[in-house]
Amino acid sequence: MRLPRSGAGWTIAVFGLLALLLGALGLIWPETQLRLLGFEVPAERAPGDYTGTFLTASSMASFNMGVYYLLAVATEWRPFYRFTVWFRLVTFTVFTIAVLSDVAPGRFFGVAAWEGLGALATAAGLWWDARRATADPAGPVGPGDSVPTPASDAAR
Repeated sequence: MRLPRSGAGWTIAVFGLLALLLGALGLIWPETQLRLLGFEVPAERAPGDYTGTFLTASSMASFNMGVYYLLAVATEWRPFYRFTVWFRLVTFTVFTIAVLSDVAPGRFFGVAAWEGLGALATAAGLWWDARRATADPAGPVGPGDSVPTPASDAAR
């Protein structure tokens, strides 16, 4: 696995690694995951309580999402980076509304904040990378200098 090659790539890598690790935590120790999120962990679940089923599904989704994010970093897939900014802001909004409308406990706002701050960090990384690319003095300077050609599998 390659290290990220851009500021935005680092933000995506951090989020991807944490999503992967927290997804694994939810699969291995679901009670710990519930406590981290501020949910009650009763000694026994009532019939028809599908908390475990839902937690398994969302933990597996988090694990898979972590893999997707890390794959995007390995390929420096910048359109994916931009896509995540908007959808993480949507996630921030939905999770904040869930807390404010008492659908989720107050500690769940930490998840919303993580999404919102992550979106802003990636947006800032994209801006910084674009600004750095336009100010890069290492580009070609004369008619005899060649411009590097991107690999044929490079994402655009």
